[in-house]
Amino acid sequence: MKQSKLFGKTTYEVPKDEVSKNAQLLIRGGFVDKLMAGVYYYLPLGRCVLSKIENIIREEMNAVGGQEILMSALQKKEDWVKTGRWDVDVMMKIESNLDKEFGLGWSHEEAVTPLAQKYVKSYKDFPFSLYQIQTKFRSEKRAKSGILRGREFLMKDMYSFHTSVEDLDKFYLEAKEAYFKVFERAGLRDKTYYTYASGGDFCKYSHEYQTLTEAGEDHIHICDKCGIAINEEVMGDLERKCPECGSSELREEKAIETGNIFKLMNRYTDPFNFKFQDSDGQEKNVMMGCYGIGLSRLMGTVAEVLSDEKGIVWPKELAPYQVHLVSLGNGDEVKTKAEEIYKSLQEQKIEVLFDDREESAGVKLKDSDLIGIPLRIVVSAKTLDKNAVEIKKRSEENFEIVETDKLQEYLAENL
Repeated sequence: MKQSKLFGKTTYEVPKDEVSKNAQLLIRGGFVDKLMAGVYYYLPLGRCVLSKIENIIREEMNAVGGQEILMSALQKKEDWVKTGRWDVDVMMKIESNLDKEFGLGWSHEEAVTPLAQKYVKSYKDFPFSLYQIQTKFRSEKRAKSGILRGREFLMKDMYSFHTSVEDLDKFYLEAKEAYFKVFERAGLRDKTYYTYASGGDFCKYSHEYQTLTEAGEDHIHICDKCGIAINEEVMGDLERKCPECGSSELREEKAIETGNIFKLMNRYTDPFNFKFQDSDGQEKNVMMGCYGIGLSRLMGTVAEVLSDEKGIVWPKELAPYQVHLVSLGNGDEVKTKAEEIYKSLQEQKIEVLFDDREESAGVKLKDSDLIGIPLRIVVSAKTLDKNAVEIKKRSEENFEIVETDKLQEYLAENL
């Protein structure tokens, strides 16, 4: 992609009411554009990042047997009334000219349960898990943290169905590890903790994935012996001790919830009378689990955590492009060589953003740091004198000179 043609430009001005670091960086870098509080447009660079996150999540959910579906954001009132969640504060409601009232889904237990019930009857059909990646809507009163807390946001929600609590427990552990793989690939594993949280009315605990950041709204207490954490909201129940090893040596940190897994048991299957027949013909309850990750929130968390004073430092698997090729100077020789390298990278199927703009070196290099692509290749009159290019990793301060005929070998080792 040539940067001169890229829709969405870098800027050094952000909306005056935008106080969150993630939104400031993403707006300045040309990743998102703010429509209103809690609602953003995703520009081409931002959409590229979201697509990378989608691909990671799909691969990890498919690896544990998840099957992707897509349900409607528009929800029937009667299904939510059955579970008692129609009147919760976060539900956005729509009055239509059809003499009916609808809701916009902020979660999909009320949708997926009757859907599964329609196709599943026998114990032989279990276990199975369904997931979707879909835009959600919440009547969020605290939409002030950029894309960390939105009124419209992209989310992956998965639901598993089981014939027993034991089978649910088994899948729950598989999902737990799958989530750690997602955070590893997103560059957040070393800052993300498996966290005990409230289980509500139907299980003792749920589990959150909390990523350390000063922008977080949660306070967690970390047990360094076990490597787990406890959300402050459940500390009273645990008498300020680790639920796994009993240690009282806990340190407090601020964090943001980037994912959660929950044993729903029969909380949502019972209202729909969703049961199955076992091998003896006995009718039994269906057990459920749910597993959520906010994709847009994950993107915002990366911007908060993996950034410096210059801009975002995208991890390899999330970056909108693998390489940022920057042409410095207006000489024909520099332009020709940069175009040649650009075409070569495209032929090698390397994702490359080519800064071919008529801008000063200072502007181009500053924009490159702001956008945060992992590898920058600079072509200039100075490097051409050495028949080479300058290469700098965004995560490092120093650069190196690589001869052009060894560029392909370098990229094979470093991408």
